[in-house]
Amino acid sequence: MAPTTPNTITRLRGLLDVTRLVRDETDQDRLLEAIAATIAESLGYQTVVINLYRPAWNHFEVTTVYGSDEARATLLGDTLPWEGWAPLLEERFRRGGAYLIPHGAFDWTNDIGRRYVPGWEPLDDPDAWHPDDELFVPMAHSAGHMLGIISVGEPVSGRRPSVGELDVLGAVAEHTALVLESAQENAAAQSHRLALDHLLQVSSRMTETLAADAVLLAICRGIHEALGYQKVRIDLPDPVTGVYTACATIGWSEDDMEQNAPASVWELAPLFDPPFEIEGCYLLTEEEATARLPAGHRFYRSRLNGSGPWAWNRHWLAVPLYDRAARVIGLIWVDDPADRLLPTRPLLQTLRVFANQASAALDSAGRFQEMRFLAENDALTRLLNRRAFTSALDVEVSRAYRYHRSFALVLCDLDGFKLVNDRQGHLAGDDVLTRVAGALRRSVRTADAAFRIGGDEFAVLLPETSAEIAPAVIERLAAAIAEGSAGAPVTASFGVAVFPADGEDAETLYRAADADLYAHKRRRRGGLAAA
Repeated sequence: MAPTTPNTITRLRGLLDVTRLVRDETDQDRLLEAIAATIAESLGYQTVVINLYRPAWNHFEVTTVYGSDEARATLLGDTLPWEGWAPLLEERFRRGGAYLIPHGAFDWTNDIGRRYVPGWEPLDDPDAWHPDDELFVPMAHSAGHMLGIISVGEPVSGRRPSVGELDVLGAVAEHTALVLESAQENAAAQSHRLALDHLLQVSSRMTETLAADAVLLAICRGIHEALGYQKVRIDLPDPVTGVYTACATIGWSEDDMEQNAPASVWELAPLFDPPFEIEGCYLLTEEEATARLPAGHRFYRSRLNGSGPWAWNRHWLAVPLYDRAARVIGLIWVDDPADRLLPTRPLLQTLRVFANQASAALDSAGRFQEMRFLAENDALTRLLNRRAFTSALDVEVSRAYRYHRSFALVLCDLDGFKLVNDRQGHLAGDDVLTRVAGALRRSVRTADAAFRIGGDEFAVLLPETSAEIAPAVIERLAAAIAEGSAGAPVTASFGVAVFPADGEDAETLYRAADADLYAHKRRRRGGLAAA
C-alpha cells in the first residue's frame, strides 16, 4: 500500500472542503468564488476560472476568476459559444475527465474567446507547465447536459498534472456540478413555493370577494412574480362578437397593447391544436402561430429573447380558461420571461393551476352575478320581475310628485296563451313568452322599463308620458307583440293608467290600469261575439 503523502492529504482536505461548501453555502456566486479559491489553494493552481453555461444564450460565461488582477480583468464576463468550445474538447485532448491542451497542440489564432497567458518562462523539463498550456474540466448535470467548465492554470509546482491529480480535479468538478445542480433545484423549489403562496392568496381572495376583476388581477400578479413572466394578460371574449378583450394585465403598456390587433374566438381557435399542447398550455413558435392566424394580423413581439435550443425566441404561450362544460371562456397570455428560457414542464403545470383558479373565479363571479340578476329579473324572459316592478313603480310615483310630471303605467295580458300551453306544450308557451319579452324590450325607449309580473302578464313604465301619448305607445307595443309571436294564436290586451289623473299612489294606479285591461278584454270579446 502506497504511503499517504502530505500533498495527498492536502488534496483530500480540499475535496472535503468543497463538500462542506456545497452543504453550508446557499449563495451561488459566493459559493463558486469559495470553490475556486479551494481548488487553487488545495490543488496548487494560481489561476482558476469557472465558465457557466447560459442556456438562454447557448454560450458559456466566465462568472468566477481566482487569480491575478490581470487574469480577472481579461477573463471575467467573457462569453464563448458552444461552437468555440467544441474544438477545445476534442477527444485527442482528453485526459480522464479533463482536457489538457499542451503548448503548440492547438492553433489559437482563430479562437474567438479571450485568453490569459501569464508572462513567465517554463522550466527546462519535458513535464513542465508552459504558460500557453490549457486545462479544462467539464461539469455535467446528473441528467447528462453541460453545466459549465472549470479552467485551471499556473500550477505552483510548475509541472503538468499527473493522472492522480487530474482525477482529484475531476472529482472536484463533479462536486462543483452538484453545487450548480443544487442551486438550480433550490431556485425552482423557491419559485414553486412562491407560486403556492400566490395560489393560496388567490384562493383567499375568492372567499373574500366575488369580484372577478380583483381575483384575475391577483392571478396575473402571481404568474408575474412567481413564474417570472414580465407580461401577463387575461382576455375574455365579448359575448356578442366573440372578440377577446383584456380584463386584467400586468406589465403591458398602452403602446404594447396597441400592437395587438383584436382577434375573435374563432380566429384564435387554430392555435390550440393538440401538437402544441403541454400540460394544458399551448406553446408555439412565432412562425407556427402566424401561419394559423389571418394574413397581416398584428401582434406584440417578445423583447426578452435568447438564442439556442432552450431559449425563448418570440414564442407564443397561451392557457385557455374553461367553464364547467369544457367551453373556452377566456385566455391567459404570458410573454417576456425574465430568464429568456422556454418553460419547463413543472412551470407549465403551475401555470395551468393558475388558469384553473382563474376559471373558478369567473365561474363563481358568474354565478353570483346570475343570483343578483335573478333577484330582480325573470329567469325565462330576462325582463325585470314583479319585485323590481313594485320598487320601480314606487320610485316613479315619488319622482313624478317631486317634479310635477306625468307618467303612464301599461299592463299587458296575453289572450289565448292557455291554448298554446294546452295544445303545443309548455315549451311552446315558454317560447311565446320569450318572444313577447323580446318584442317589448325592442319597442320601449331607453328611459322606459318592461317587466314580467306574472305568468302571461307584463307591465311597462313610461316616464314623461301623458294620456294623449299613451294610446300610440300601446298600439306600437301591440304591433311588436303580434309580429314577434307570428305563428302562435296569441294576441295581447292592454290597460293603461296615467299619473296623476288616474291615481296619485302606486296601488291606485295599478288598480286603474288593471281595470282598464279587463275592460279592454271585455270590449274585444264583445267585438268578436258581434262579429
